[in-house]
Amino acid sequence: MRFGAFTPQGWRHDLVGVPVDQQWPTILSTAKVIEDLGFESVWVYDHFHPVPEPDQEPVYEAWTLMAALAATTNSVRLGQMCTCNSYRPPSYLAKVATSIDAISGGRLEMGIGAGWYEHEYDGYGYEFAKPSVRIGMLREGVEIMRRMWTEDVVDFDGTYYNLKGALCQPKPVQDPMIPMWIAGGGPKLTLNVAARYADYTNFGYTFDEFKQKSEILADHCERVGRDFDDIVRTTNFNIVIGETEAEVAERTAAIKAHFAPIVGEDKVDKMFANNYVNGGGIAGTPEQIVERIAEWQAAGLGYAIVYFQEAGTDRRGLELFADQVMPHLT
Repeated sequence: MRFGAFTPQGWRHDLVGVPVDQQWPTILSTAKVIEDLGFESVWVYDHFHPVPEPDQEPVYEAWTLMAALAATTNSVRLGQMCTCNSYRPPSYLAKVATSIDAISGGRLEMGIGAGWYEHEYDGYGYEFAKPSVRIGMLREGVEIMRRMWTEDVVDFDGTYYNLKGALCQPKPVQDPMIPMWIAGGGPKLTLNVAARYADYTNFGYTFDEFKQKSEILADHCERVGRDFDDIVRTTNFNIVIGETEAEVAERTAAIKAHFAPIVGEDKVDKMFANNYVNGGGIAGTPEQIVERIAEWQAAGLGYAIVYFQEAGTDRRGLELFADQVMPHLT
């Protein structure tokens, strides 16, 4: 099992209370802690408006952070989970990605998905097309990026994108190209794109969903002639960890208190259950978390990206996870 971790950036209200002039130092210092603790990668989200409720709290743009982290970290790999294909032309994104791969010395991971956050589409003036169109754009976007990273001159005549003589220098430092993470578990379309092009997938809000989508991905791989085992399956976990169950309860209460003014007292219990109990996360002692993640590992999970809501101001959870969970699973 391999591990990455998210650094705070504001999207999930994880910079609330941090003065603006201290927000970038907080993002960077957390990323460096992640690096020093032995996580393979540090991650950000590609979003503009906060969740679970849009408001005026700052959210730092993903690819700006990629460039900044490329220049200020040393060895940790850098990813986005995941870039929304609709927000930037894929030809432009291919160019940005190769520049950052060069700046970082070949440490970039390319996370990409079809997009889902309609509030952002409306706010920024992007068309929120039906799913089949967004996934069709994703398929063409991935093909364009792969070609621009490996070919000198790219012409592309697609349904959604058209290029005439596109140049992309420098090429990626990584050979043959930047690893491609295709996120999303749409059974008919997204997983078909993943079977064709992904080095990594990212899906599975619950354990049962992960197993089901893994079987569907395997079927797509067989149909397109791809070795299923060539694709590393990944997922994200929201983590609440404490050395004792009492400490887990204390940290749980702190997260609920943090979000109560944002979502309302009447919704905070449901929000926590949706994000940490019913799916999407694990709350427990190190032993309990090892046991839960080991089940996913036995089902084929190869890489976990973990999120700690408090990481910007309290690194004890990150440290405890790195010290008492990761060694039992790697």
